[in-house]
Amino acid sequence: MTKFIPIFPLDLVVYPGQKLNLHIFEPRYKELIQECMAENKPFGIPSSHKGVLNEFGTEMKLSEISHTYANGEMDIKTEGQKIFKLIELIREVPGKLYSAAIVYEVPHLPFDTQMLNPTIIDLMAELHKILGTGFEVFSKFKNPMSYDIVPYIAMSPEDQYRLLSASSEKARQYFIIQHLQKLIPMLEAAETTKSKVQMNGHFRSEIPPTF
Repeated sequence: MTKFIPIFPLDLVVYPGQKLNLHIFEPRYKELIQECMAENKPFGIPSSHKGVLNEFGTEMKLSEISHTYANGEMDIKTEGQKIFKLIELIREVPGKLYSAAIVYEVPHLPFDTQMLNPTIIDLMAELHKILGTGFEVFSKFKNPMSYDIVPYIAMSPEDQYRLLSASSEKARQYFIIQHLQKLIPMLEAAETTKSKVQMNGHFRSEIPPTF
């Protein structure tokens, strides 16, 4: 299904179900938010990278305007709803300060799994052991899925976007496994290097080799 929505491009990726708090200060976005609140309509966050809009984005629900300042700036609470694909960008909307887009609403696919892959749980435990955070996924979430854990797996913005465009939960989880399997050895190597550097300048007891 295609629709016309106002857009608020940001250099970040938002997932369905994710809550996002924003401070609104630009006139065009103050107008956008006021209109969305008055008409109870959503807006879109197409993620951008280096000034270029990505193809996929997230439709957002305006949950609350938490505070309005004397100069018209606002603190707002929003929540991701649906993923869309950008069809056409409309930079100038007649009578409006903000831009808009014609988007295709990506159909919500039924989850093809109802649980997090045990491999992800093990890899996350290994990751946070290296990081020394003490983070445990099941102390944070009762039944976590891929979108829930993204903030806790040190994923780059580019990979976060790739995850957004994945078509199924199994595909997202497989992508996360690949990410962690690549990241953890790099962090382990960095920790080993750090340990070696810290040993420099200290008295060391080394057994010399026998020739």
